[in-house]
Amino acid sequence: MFGFNTDNSGEQVGELVERLKSNANLSDDQAKKVLETIKDFIVEKYPMLQGAIDNMLGGK
Repeated sequence: MFGFNTDNSGEQVGELVERLKSNANLSDDQAKKVLETIKDFIVEKYPMLQGAIDNMLGGK
């Protein structure tokens, strides 16, 4: 799903997953799918942001 470019991006994704699990009562797989869906949406609508998104959340 998410490839991590740096240790920091992995920590950020992990934190986002934990927040989604806690705040929205999602399972681990559900939270990861939410992030993947949001990432795909942003890159589809704003392709010029793909590099920034990949740096923040890691490439696929």
